Amino acid sequence: MRRFARPKSLILILSVLSLIALIAIAQYQRLFERTWFNLQTLWQPVSSRSMGLDQYQVVTEAQVIDSQVENVSALTYDPVRKSLFTVTNKRSELIELSLDGRILRRVALVGFGDPEAVEFISADTYVVADESQQRLIKIHLEQDTTFVDAADAEQVTIGVHMSNNKGFEGLAYDSVGKRLFVAKERDPMLIYEVHGFPRFNPEESWAVHVINDPKRDAGMFVRDLSSLQYDERSGHLLALSDESRLILELDVDGRPLSTMSLSKGSQGLQKNVPQGEGIAIDDDGTLYLVSEPNLLYVFKKPNQN
Repeated sequence: MRRFARPKSLILILSVLSLIALIAIAQYQRLFERTWFNLQTLWQPVSSRSMGLDQYQVVTEAQVIDSQVENVSALTYDPVRKSLFTVTNKRSELIELSLDGRILRRVALVGFGDPEAVEFISADTYVVADESQQRLIKIHLEQDTTFVDAADAEQVTIGVHMSNNKGFEGLAYDSVGKRLFVAKERDPMLIYEVHGFPRFNPEESWAVHVINDPKRDAGMFVRDLSSLQYDERSGHLLALSDESRLILELDVDGRPLSTMSLSKGSQGLQKNVPQGEGIAIDDDGTLYLVSEPNLLYVFKKPNQN
């Protein structure tokens, strides 16, 4: 009888270790919080204020933007030009895209380091985020602009949590509140609110204030942040996580309201979105997503034209 005691003990120990490992992985992936949110949505009515991200369906999946374009990162919608803008960080460029993914314009970015995000501010005015140096750079485009030099642009450096290379990955702008949201990828994962940049009047005094909300950020059940989008109609913030394959809708108080999964089988997707890098919403509520290396996705609600 004794000879069976040791194998049984070994099996028990291995089972306990396996259980601990599974719990650790689930916690690392924020699966407990995500599951609890999904359960809550089953017995609670959907808020009328919610954008209902779960209702979106893919209408364009993994469309190659251009075989010569690599490492697209971030996305913003320009309501004046009715087009999209993205940046590349391998060969730094600002690229204008049509809503169906055709390249309309390429502008070289000189001295921008590692551009990871771009955001529309107003007509011909944008902000680009440099991840490595945590700089925000305001740029202005003319019709004939072929390059932009960071040395000639208004910029500000936010020198916080610079101990690692997980820097700025997303931007979103609230044109009413004049707030620029800046996403730090992770370690720690944070969303800053920047007030006072960019300036619209050069004569104004230079006063930049940076605010963060640890309670809101701790409530986001995602592993990292890749992009942000501010929805002017609802006042809600969308946060894209590449590692969690999820888009999260946050209300004005930072509470999660709805989610969109980017995994195979969800939202009509035939395959997983490989590496979501940027999201944008147009005037009609259509959601656009770019994924590395150079893929475009388009999502719409069933009642959209």
